[in-house]
Amino acid sequence: MKQNKQVLSKQRNLVAFYKPKSTTAEQYRTIRTNIDFSQVSGELKTIMVTSAGPGEGKSTTAANLAAVMAQQGKHVLLIDADLRKPTMHYTFRLSNTNGLTTLLTKRTTFDETIQSTEAENLFVLTSGPIPPNPAELLSSPAMSSFVNHALTLFDTVILDTPPVLAVTDAQVLANLCDGTVFVVRSGATEKEAATKAKDLLTKAKARVLGVVLNGKPLSKSDGHYYYYYGNE
Repeated sequence: MKQNKQVLSKQRNLVAFYKPKSTTAEQYRTIRTNIDFSQVSGELKTIMVTSAGPGEGKSTTAANLAAVMAQQGKHVLLIDADLRKPTMHYTFRLSNTNGLTTLLTKRTTFDETIQSTEAENLFVLTSGPIPPNPAELLSSPAMSSFVNHALTLFDTVILDTPPVLAVTDAQVLANLCDGTVFVVRSGATEKEAATKAKDLLTKAKARVLGVVLNGKPLSKSDGHYYYYYGNE
């Protein structure tokens, strides 16, 4: 029973892969299409996904966005850069013994740390062991060097980062990314919090591509989520 629950949870989180014909998966493809259209003003190879606070669906959005981009035939690397509360190893059922933290501290190599997934063309770099100094690691020259190296091997790099209002990590990483997708949850994210988070991202010179509205039921009959994406 426990194993069945884990599989069901994984399927819910990665609906774009397990249920590609669902309404929710189609909404993720809509987000992907809007990002593609955003590239007329500059190529978007590194994309950061964040939110104002916890529990708003940023990690689920990052995972599914990576999945639908990989379905285009792109080689995609999804990085769990939430070094405080990582989740990608749960979503993809991967080992987290090694990951971003061991790579940045040179305890493992790039090839040893990147993991393949069930989804074709999609690779994941889990967080690795939680460090005592997340912000320092993410702002280090090693992080910048790693991202630059990853871009020579992958078409798109997606980073799942901590919430903006919780810690400074997302603001630190904004300078490494070509664009930012901001996630809010219907009925949960307060307008004041969302506005403050966007202001902090703007000060960090992040290019906010748009907002994903997460958690709004599409209808009473299907219980799927409705996602909206729009340029600001």
